[in-house]
Formats: sequence, C-alpha cells, structure tokens
Amino acid sequence: MTTDRSDVKSHALAAIDRRHDDLIELSLALHRDPETAYQEHRAAERIAAFLEQSGFAVERGYAHLATSYRASATGRTGGPTVAILAEYDALPDIGHACGHNLIALMGTAAAVGVRAVLDGLPGKVLAIGTPAEEGGGGKVALVRAGGFDDVDVAMMVHPSSRTLSHRTSLASNRVDVEFYGRAAHAAAQPDRGINALDGVLQTFNNVNAMRQQLKPEARVHGIITSGGSAANIIPEYAMAKFSVRALDRRYQQEVLERFKACAEGAAVATGTRVKITVHENSGYENMSPSLPLAERWSTHLRSLGRTVATTMDDERMGSTDMGNVSQLLPAIHPYIGIAPEGTPGHSTAFRDAAATPEAQENAIAAAKAMALTTIDLLTDPALLEAARAEFEEKRKAGVVKGRN
Repeated sequence: MTTDRSDVKSHALAAIDRRHDDLIELSLALHRDPETAYQEHRAAERIAAFLEQSGFAVERGYAHLATSYRASATGRTGGPTVAILAEYDALPDIGHACGHNLIALMGTAAAVGVRAVLDGLPGKVLAIGTPAEEGGGGKVALVRAGGFDDVDVAMMVHPSSRTLSHRTSLASNRVDVEFYGRAAHAAAQPDRGINALDGVLQTFNNVNAMRQQLKPEARVHGIITSGGSAANIIPEYAMAKFSVRALDRRYQQEVLERFKACAEGAAVATGTRVKITVHENSGYENMSPSLPLAERWSTHLRSLGRTVATTMDDERMGSTDMGNVSQLLPAIHPYIGIAPEGTPGHSTAFRDAAATPEAQENAIAAAKAMALTTIDLLTDPALLEAARAEFEEKRKAGVVKGRN
C-alpha cells in the first residue's frame, strides 16, 4: 500500500463508493425496523456483520452490553487508536425520528473506508457500537466499564437540519418521581384517601415556580406516566418522568437538587410518600468538542462539495451521552443537514427525512469527511498533538475532566 496521503485518501473514498448501495440499504433496513434503547439486537447484528465482512475483528456484546459491539483493525505499529462511533436506537412510538439509522451508516462507512487503507498506516481503528443514546446512556455504561480506556480520539456525526462542525450540549439526568398515597371512594369517602396524583401535580407546580430563578439554558420537563385508574377512585399511586438539564454539569447538579426539593415539598404538602430515582446511566455530561478535529472534519466536508454553517452562540441543543466521552478524551460530534432547516428533531417529519435519498447522500459525504479526518490523525502527528494540547488546556481550566 502506498503511503502517499493523497493516494491513501483516494483509495479510502473509493472503498466507501464501492459499498455505497450496501451502506444505504443498511441505513434503510434500520429505518424500517426500529428498535428502542437496549433492545437493538437486530440492528447491532446487522452492523457487526457488515463490519466483519469488511475485514474487522468484531467483539459482540462489548463491555457486557448485549447490543454493543467493538470492531477493531490494526495497521502498522505505532500511531494512535481512533474510535468511530455508531448509534442505532430508535425512539418509542415514532421510530428513527432522530436519524440514528444515518449515524450507523456514517460510522460504518467511515470505518470501512479507513479499513481499506489501514494496512499501510500506523495505528488502530475501532468501530464501536453504542446503544441506547435516547436516555439509556450506552456510552455512559461503556465509559464506566472502561470501554474507551485505550482510545486516543473518538468521533461520530449526527443528522440535523443544519450542517455544523461543532456544537455543545446540555448536561442532563433522567429522573422518575413516584408518589404513594391511599385509595378511597372519591365521592363517598374523600377524607379517607391520600391523593398520589396531587403529589405529581404539585411537583409540576413547584417546578414551574422554580423556573423563574433558573439560568436561561436550564431545562426541566416531564410527563405523567401514571395518574390513577378511575375518576371515582382517589389514586394511591402516581408517577412522572422528568429530564433535568443545564449547560454544564456542575450547575445541572444544582438544578437536580432543587428539583428533588420540589418533589419532596410536594410530598409534604399532600401527605404522600415520594420515591425519587435518578437513573445512573442517564447522567449525560455536556459536550466539549475538539475544535482542531472539528475544523479538520469541516475542511474535508467542504472539499466534498458541502456547505458548513457557522455555529452560533445561541444554538438550540439537547443532550447526548457523547458528552461523557468528550469529557475523557478529544472527541467530535458534528452535524450533517438531512432535512429542511428548522425541521424539529424527534418528529415524524425528521423521521421521514432520515429515509430520503438526499439524507443518505449527505450522510455518505459526512462519513467520507470522517474517514479523511481519521486518516489525518493516523498520518499527521501535528493534528493529534493539537487535539491533545487543546484538551489538556481545557482539563487544566476545569472544562473537561480527563482520565482519572
């Protein structure tokens, strides 16, 4: 294999083009067959088999997560280990309305492109399947299990209605709040009951009052999942699910404690008993993107004929468990536009867009840019050093945690 970087990159892009139709069929197969968090058995096997056929050694059930995998390939000795991540879980009820079928396409395509030229390059490439991004925290579980301990750099690309080289995200936790009361006939014996639903409703009222004193980027939102069985029975059990978010983890934890006080106060006011469950794997850190890597990905995407928008200070954002990875090592999570600007994520409109020919082609371009960025990391020590230096500066400033 030639080591001329331009030839290497041409060979990598050609390898992606050779699998073009297969990659798109993979994406559409996932879209037609959505599976939710930690249930993505068919999706994980489809992708793992694809990578295995492309020359990777595949470990299924990586880090004891049944729907995770780690596909590895090694080039010459020396060089960094670069992880290219994939997500493939769908949303309940509305399927791939976050476009994770395209994330799987992009991660797989980029890995296939790099694998085609890796034998002549120094370093190692990993394609890691990360389940349950939609609230289940697959990457959180992988981080906790040491799944990124031997990784130098990690990357993935997310579909959006705009193409961006980088964006931050909100730190978040998923929280269940359950209230316990006492059932009674709501008309004949209301004084003998304790209304668990009142505890839930008062929690929402307390949160609404708290919002006035929160920083603008904080978010607390929830749904009622159980509120009783009949109008003439005072509910003895009620439950709500909340998401508590903020721009950085430290303030998010402060908001979380205040949220708990809202629920506890509601219990006191209504005479109910409350149980608050903060889900460990849903503890999403805020994303801190590696700007040297994001800029290199953006440069490659532009060279492929795509326009990259300028990231604004007031970008709308959600949460991602990729934030937890970015707190440990240099990582990027850029966005590729696959729908008209303004199309909301987690909507049926975005779900439908994620299966269009335009979305597939834009995803292929984003994957090629990711493959080219990976090759740069393997062949250009200056890029890797720039990413590491920026990360160390952020660690000293307390912006990221780094490895313990």
